Amino acid sequence: MDPLILIDSNVYIGFLNAGLDPVREIGGRAALEDVACCGVVKAEVLRGIKGPRQRERLEEFFSVTQMIATPASLWDEAWHLAWKLDRQGKILPLQDIVIACCALRAGAAVMTRDKHFQAIPDLRVIEP
Repeated sequence: MDPLILIDSNVYIGFLNAGLDPVREIGGRAALEDVACCGVVKAEVLRGIKGPRQRERLEEFFSVTQMIATPASLWDEAWHLAWKLDRQGKILPLQDIVIACCALRAGAAVMTRDKHFQAIPDLRVIEP
């Protein structure tokens, strides 16, 4: 795998929908120090967890991954990128823009099933 991978929420959700344990699946593919997360991904994943055990397991997993911060300057990067893409006719969901900005800031690739990320310049995108 790449040195640092920010895993998009759709990857976690895909594993869950397939009846698989995301922690086991991701841990079998990458070392924990290679896995990153950001607040948007964490919130998207944890809000949809139905059972408390599974939620606690994922909360614990997120607590040991590299968390990419979202300070005010990152939000400025996000609206600048969104504005630029909008002018090119590429209207992406704001949460995807923020995730992409987090990855770009950390020098990480984004692991995702979402094709929106392909429209973001200089972003390395990998499929699960």
